[in-house]
Amino acid sequence: MFSRRDFLGGVCTFLLSQLTRKSTDAKSSSALSPIRFREIAEHAGLDFVLQNNPTPRKHMIETMAGGVAAFDYNNDGRMDIFFTNGASIPSLEKDSPKFFNRLYRNDGGMKFTDVTQEAGVAGVGYSMGAAAADYNNDGYKDLFVAGVYRNILYRNLGNGKFEDVTEKAGIKSDKWSVAAGWFDYDNDGWLDLFVVNYAHWTTDFDRYCGERDRNLRVYCHPKYFEGLPNTLYRNRRDGTFEDVTAKAGIEDHIGRGMSVAFADYDNDGFSDIFVTNDNLPNFLFHNRGDGTFEEVGLQAGVALTNNGLPVASMGADFRDFDNDGLCDLSVTALAGETFPLFQNLGKGSFQDATHKSRLAALSTTRSGWSNGFFDFNNDGWKDLFTANSDVNDLIDLFGSTHYKQPNSLFANLGNGTFRDVSLEAGFDLARAHRGGAFADFDNDGKIDVVVSALGEPAELWQNVSPDANRWLSLKLTGTQSNRDGIGAKVRLGNQVNHVTTAVGYASSSPSTVHFGTGKLEKIDRIEIRWPSGTVQVLRSVATNQVLEVYELSK
Repeated sequence: MFSRRDFLGGVCTFLLSQLTRKSTDAKSSSALSPIRFREIAEHAGLDFVLQNNPTPRKHMIETMAGGVAAFDYNNDGRMDIFFTNGASIPSLEKDSPKFFNRLYRNDGGMKFTDVTQEAGVAGVGYSMGAAAADYNNDGYKDLFVAGVYRNILYRNLGNGKFEDVTEKAGIKSDKWSVAAGWFDYDNDGWLDLFVVNYAHWTTDFDRYCGERDRNLRVYCHPKYFEGLPNTLYRNRRDGTFEDVTAKAGIEDHIGRGMSVAFADYDNDGFSDIFVTNDNLPNFLFHNRGDGTFEEVGLQAGVALTNNGLPVASMGADFRDFDNDGLCDLSVTALAGETFPLFQNLGKGSFQDATHKSRLAALSTTRSGWSNGFFDFNNDGWKDLFTANSDVNDLIDLFGSTHYKQPNSLFANLGNGTFRDVSLEAGFDLARAHRGGAFADFDNDGKIDVVVSALGEPAELWQNVSPDANRWLSLKLTGTQSNRDGIGAKVRLGNQVNHVTTAVGYASSSPSTVHFGTGKLEKIDRIEIRWPSGTVQVLRSVATNQVLEVYELSK
């Protein structure tokens, strides 16, 4: 009998065969389609300012706020924006409207309206990360907010309002949580929740780090904070969740988690988990397919960079940058550490490709937070965006780098290397950037970017790249899989992408899958492998459209 595993093996063989085609598909840097952005937040009505509330005691939480979520909360076909926000210290209470988390409704034409109060998502506590997805399969995107000893699960009621269901859903708030992500680890058609926890910390922590004689107090190095295990919740399908952290094999691994990304990196049909850790080895939890995970970061080659040392890993995106059908890993870190790029070699192993891709040289003076692999010029190759800033707000006084930094755009040249096009793309605004989400906010087929910044207005970068390259976006709806289709893998020519909302640092992007298609007006064949195992083939598909695809019954 022809099994699902036989099919997956065939897919892997086919995808690996595409390696021989890469050289013919690659373009020279002189043929690179230009990438251009303009910042329009004020014009668009986005007046959010991230209040991290810095204090003289330099509490670590002040450096790490700023998650962003882009998702369509009201099903009108336009992507809305949610910002997490800080709180008073030491109370950790949102005792002023300036600390409210904020939801902005997309009204079309790149105009947004603050609907926080009517939606009921102002929140409580010192919030950090956001993750959006339809966990109860009712057709509406729900929202999870990670925070400092205060997590919130909002159920979307479908009428423009959200209900806080944290307690009755069984979600705990017993740790400092930074980020979270939705995925279906057991392929039962219901999304499970992975929460990223950072470290033991209380407002009583008062270690002086810096130079007392110069009255220069800085944020303490992460080594002074004892790490924590992350948390995995299994969806019980009745609106509640079971904490399976211990039985799934997650609890035994202690880190200082910053972000999470999901992908089926070994093409075995089950979603795996990558977690960035701050100055500790990163985790790669391989899904065994029986409800448990094995931590394989070191042997897979993604726990450390080539120098054998952990770095200040921040954001993560788990996506195929070289069009060989295998999901690679982008990580951001601090100046001098580069932005690590782990290239998937197949058979469960990765290699550090940061230097050979030129990202090492291009990123060594920068510090990055949120990041994402997206095809910003629609030429068929995923480019890399990073939201940048140092972690130390006094670094300009005694370092060779800067605290506030412009964002970066590294264009994919299609030959395994990148070129820095940040300035020509329009990224010259230096701020303390943190979270970032990626979406086509004006429905013109080009991916835009929204970014938060500590103590300053959020930025909305509209993609105005001039070349008339074509595109195709797929909005997948599962009928046997989860409604969002999270975990589905899509192959279009030599490009492979997958459905995920966990992208960047503590942030969430839409589940829509975007492809740049160059000058192609029609795609001959698109293959979708759903988490349920269903394989669906679409033929002769016109480009320059958002295509809604519903999962077929087996």
